[in-house]
Amino acid sequence: MAMRRAECACGQLSATCTGEPVRVSVCHCLACKRRTGSAFSWNARWARANVIVEGRTAEFTRIGDEGGRSTGSFCPDCGTTLYYRVDAQPDLIAIAAGGFADPKFSAPEYSSYDPSRRCDWVEIRVEDLERFD
Repeated sequence: MAMRRAECACGQLSATCTGEPVRVSVCHCLACKRRTGSAFSWNARWARANVIVEGRTAEFTRIGDEGGRSTGSFCPDCGTTLYYRVDAQPDLIAIAAGGFADPKFSAPEYSSYDPSRRCDWVEIRVEDLERFD
């Protein structure tokens, strides 16, 4: 069974994931852009039972565009947001795919807020990518 480990920038906080992700996606919403400091976020969701988190965390909860709550967990030392949880999906945990530092990590299957909030210069070339606005 596959096992992957994601870490924050300083290595203090980690998430070890067993098996394959339930979903790999990118999101172009404004909150994700602020959270990542990038043009979009790239996330992989696993069943919570398949993830072991180690290290200290701080949390920030925000209310999404449609009223749902999302709680991001980040390293209190380096500030890296390593994972987040969505109240509407309590059995899943979303890990920042960049935390795995693996150039061969799975391509996204879903793209949220695409095209309404996607930067005009962003092009994600993935066959069969499902886009949701």
